[in-house]
Amino acid sequence: MAVSSDTEPLFVAFKRFSVYGDTKASGRELTGKAWAKLCKDCRVIDGKSVTGTDVDIVFSKVKQRSARVITYKEFQQALEELAPKRFKGQSKEAALQSIHKLVEGQEPTNVGVTKVAKTATVDRLTDTSRYTGSHKERFDDSGRGKGREGREDLVEHTGYVNAYKDAGTYDSKVKDADK
Repeated sequence: MAVSSDTEPLFVAFKRFSVYGDTKASGRELTGKAWAKLCKDCRVIDGKSVTGTDVDIVFSKVKQRSARVITYKEFQQALEELAPKRFKGQSKEAALQSIHKLVEGQEPTNVGVTKVAKTATVDRLTDTSRYTGSHKERFDDSGRGKGREGREDLVEHTGYVNAYKDAGTYDSKVKDADK
């Protein structure tokens, strides 16, 4: 997969989107989901002349019959297919250059990622020192969770019922009664 110097920024964008959100990705193939994200994030999809459906159709057209991914060469073919549709008034070469400029150097955006809320309400709800009942038993004095010990009733083989408050006092009571 030799990449010429003029398409290198395009290859960098291809690689960034191909590994985005997939820990097992090698960066050599682009999934349909990543292709749709690339088109959306790079503003190839404008909602009028190019829609999400058009992007999916082009992906299906350029990929191999039984494949679920496209290679860099197929990615370039897909951009060639979309360019005249996205830039209608331009020649085919000018449209291809315009679509390359949209994609070059771009990287996936994290729009819509939930941020951690820092409000008094959240602080009050997550303050373990104010927990009561069975929830209180799940945390130690410092507020750290006890793990499995706090979630499950662990069997103590002492002969007493679980959570019996006078556990271990039998011997002292019997000795006191014998005197």
